[in-house]
Amino acid sequence: MGKIIVAGIGPGSKEDITPAVLEAVREADAIVGYKYYFQFIEAYVKEGCECIDTGMKKERERAEQAFLLAEQGKTVVVISSGDAGLYGMAPLIYEMREERRITNSSQHSVGVSSQPLIEVEVLPGISAFQKAASLLGAPIGHDMCIISLSDLMTPWEVIERRIKAAAVGDFVTAVYNPKSHGRYWQLYRLQELFLKYRSEDTPVGYVRQAGREEQEVKVTTLADFDPEDVDMFTVILIGNSQSYISLTPDPSPKGEGRKMFITPRGYYRSEKCEVKSEKLGASIMIESFRTIAGELHKKDYPLDHKWALLHAIHTTADFDMENILYTDPKAVEALYNKVKDGTLKTIVTDVTMVTSGIRKGALQRLGIEAKCYLSDPRVAELTKLPSFGEGLGEGLTRTQAGIRLAVEEHPDALFAFGNAPTALMELCELIRKGKAHPAGIIAAPVGFVHVRESKHMVKPFKDIPKIIVEGRKGGSNLAATLCNAILTFDDAEQLKPGRDL
Repeated sequence: MGKIIVAGIGPGSKEDITPAVLEAVREADAIVGYKYYFQFIEAYVKEGCECIDTGMKKERERAEQAFLLAEQGKTVVVISSGDAGLYGMAPLIYEMREERRITNSSQHSVGVSSQPLIEVEVLPGISAFQKAASLLGAPIGHDMCIISLSDLMTPWEVIERRIKAAAVGDFVTAVYNPKSHGRYWQLYRLQELFLKYRSEDTPVGYVRQAGREEQEVKVTTLADFDPEDVDMFTVILIGNSQSYISLTPDPSPKGEGRKMFITPRGYYRSEKCEVKSEKLGASIMIESFRTIAGELHKKDYPLDHKWALLHAIHTTADFDMENILYTDPKAVEALYNKVKDGTLKTIVTDVTMVTSGIRKGALQRLGIEAKCYLSDPRVAELTKLPSFGEGLGEGLTRTQAGIRLAVEEHPDALFAFGNAPTALMELCELIRKGKAHPAGIIAAPVGFVHVRESKHMVKPFKDIPKIIVEGRKGGSNLAATLCNAILTFDDAEQLKPGRDL
């Protein structure tokens, strides 16, 4: 009885065929494979070796032929491009051997002699994605997955689920069988799905005819990637959130530089902890925002409202924010423009927790000061005075007193409330009396007493941009993140929320 050796001959270059595979080819009595692949091994085939080549989509016929030859006592090498176990002949050979064993056992049970199983050996080869990766730089340095877009044996619904899982899971993703004459739209759909969960500048590298004379290597981004530039001989690699493109000097006379696609493993994180942590935090935040955006019930919110909404949901993990976050039309954009033109220079908060949550990097970058007057020594004196408000007791609360001081010094600030409804009500009274004219108001106090009423009091001020968390919900974290949404509005279109982390 002979044996079957299933051998991966690599992506196409003779230099990429392993010594073990070359030895198997030299010793084979018969070689079975797709006719296109014989050109890569013909120099190593011994005289008298029977070579049986077939056309495309004849995998089952090739496997059956291999078993017939092996049953004649021959050593048969079945060749696959790349690695034989990856979209290759190895699984089919093992499946067919099991099928023949069951059939043989059934016949034996009715008096037919049983034949021993054919010995099968698999020799690995360099896969096309590995060859492509080496040509692109180092794109597969971290967790990765491989997806074939061929729906000949896998329903498209299953393929699409796998694409989404890869995109959401932040895997470096290799794409096989990206296109054919009959499959022209699937790659467009993959790009669309990845753009829902990945940054537009995610590196994409693709190699056509890897290792062969016709080889072409290209590096671009997810947004700029053109599916029309790809054919059935192309392998595509999509980076994860840490991947980047590096420009390497080109030693050629042109000196244009070469784009290298790199996915870091993280070895330098311990040495550059602070910088790497910032980058990692930003990338996690970006992916979180893209996940939230994909799960919103409504997709066509105005950009500035959506930006505030994404921040609110990211901070609270509460999708009820879709129902309760109110923004005046263009409020976020208008407040950001005031920051940019220098007319808004101060943010006043009701409690220090709100101030602490506003990104220091954004404040420094934009030249903004965030202040809370709660610890000001003058507050104690003011709390002894009668209240402006109605139904709030005989004296001012500390937060009310802080707002009164703030209005005296910064009447045109952006006021952000995340805790105290009485402080928000105090501001409303001061506005009505003409003592304050805020650049904007973020109304997000939380609780059960005066909370709803304080938010209703804000709404009549039509000329003041407002962001309101309706009802009882709110909190210092919400007020702070809504401030951050304003300060980073220039990142909204690219959905990149984390640069000031």
